[in-house]
Amino acid sequence: MFPTLRIMSSKLNKEFISITVDKSHIITIGERLYSESLEFIRELVNNAYDADATIVDITVNDKAIEISDNGVGMDREGISQYFNIGSQLKIDLSQSPVYKRDRIGQFGIGKFASLAACERFDLLTKKGDFVGRVVFDKEEWEKAGDNWHLPLEVLKPNFRKENGTTIVLYDLNREFDLKEIETRIIEGTPLKSPNFKVRLNGHVIKPRSLSGHMIPFLEGTSYGPVSGEIVILPETASSKDNLGIEVKVKGVTVRRELFGMETWGKAMARVRGEVRADFLPITSDRTGFIKDSPEYLEFVRVMEKLTNEVKNVLKRLSGRKANRIVSRALKESLQRVYKALARNPEFSPFGALPIGDEEGIGGAAYKSKGGNGKDEVVKPEDGVHSLAEAKQKKKRKKKPKVRELTPNAVIKKMKFGDTGVSCIVDSFGEEGPETFSEGSIIYINRDHPLYKRESKRFDTHILNISRLLTQEIALMKDHKNPRQAFDRQSKLLKDAFSE
Repeated sequence: MFPTLRIMSSKLNKEFISITVDKSHIITIGERLYSESLEFIRELVNNAYDADATIVDITVNDKAIEISDNGVGMDREGISQYFNIGSQLKIDLSQSPVYKRDRIGQFGIGKFASLAACERFDLLTKKGDFVGRVVFDKEEWEKAGDNWHLPLEVLKPNFRKENGTTIVLYDLNREFDLKEIETRIIEGTPLKSPNFKVRLNGHVIKPRSLSGHMIPFLEGTSYGPVSGEIVILPETASSKDNLGIEVKVKGVTVRRELFGMETWGKAMARVRGEVRADFLPITSDRTGFIKDSPEYLEFVRVMEKLTNEVKNVLKRLSGRKANRIVSRALKESLQRVYKALARNPEFSPFGALPIGDEEGIGGAAYKSKGGNGKDEVVKPEDGVHSLAEAKQKKKRKKKPKVRELTPNAVIKKMKFGDTGVSCIVDSFGEEGPETFSEGSIIYINRDHPLYKRESKRFDTHILNISRLLTQEIALMKDHKNPRQAFDRQSKLLKDAFSE
């Protein structure tokens, strides 16, 4: 219904327009803003937070929902202020009196939001010796016509033991899922604040915690600080549910934003976290931001810079995992090639294998005679080592010069005979060679399409690396006779995988 216009004349022949608002709008404000969610429970809990409550109990059953707190409560003036729609009190007094909390409520419509879920709500409050009850019944309210008064019942001081407020919603018009309520409380209330706890049917609701690679941040703007934590989840914990970063204003999640991460593909599912920016202007239903405001535009610029940093960290973490897989495959391949060379010492370009125990094959400890005549066990530090190296481990040799490598290069050595070979798995471009050698160094190109295909499974990954290693080792032995090198490679590869 549109506002009623009343035209009145004055003695000065001027006209005045009196504006009134139909009472039904008070109800429809809450219904239209909150009918699709459980935001009204969040609003009532946040009202308790603003009132310095330390405990809020939510009780849900088939007949009613009760939200009770132990805050400062309200007297007559407080109740009148509570039902004052659009009051500036929480803006003028932006901090609570006891715990100096930054007050969340602004618009004064949260209590009417509950009318989207019920036909009547009762308010019982105590402050000092004053105890009062107010009943808001939608049907009675609409029947009362132009009467804007609500019935206030003043009760005896001992009717309620402690200060605080209880609101009960009766005649519910829908069923409520406890998990859904808990989710709304976790996202929509400042559970991490000290001296504040919310219980749902006796169960304490705890703030959400994420495990993974944590990236804390703090950025300044001309409007205030932007702070928070971004978490990169392990791949096993990535999920398509609740994508994005929670944007919080005064401890309350307003909405989740992606900040351009929607173009990252599957990697987007690994990024979670929260960002706090209390200066952001929000819409009246607290579900969005005023996006053309200068505050929000500066906030977006900060977040774009942050997400670029997160993207770089995500790439590094993905590279570490890939390197661990490559390192395992390369180590096992070298052990197999070592075994094959031990069976075919005439194929070795590094010299013959020193006399030793078979336990030296595959990276196990070597046995040698010590100075006292007793057996001594020498453990290789990495890869596969010879007895000669074990005896001369204190003598450091100059490392061979290698071409410039990327930070993701995986390097392992195999000592065989007098020297041995170093193997480097690194990125040399999709158009680069599959493998090549320089001196005693074998390079394997992890960007090569065939390498990428074979590395998808661990067993084929090992086989492919072994193939490339034996190919280069065979060519090192006699690069002038490729046919003979091919035959030697075939024999080495066969023995490398024979049990």
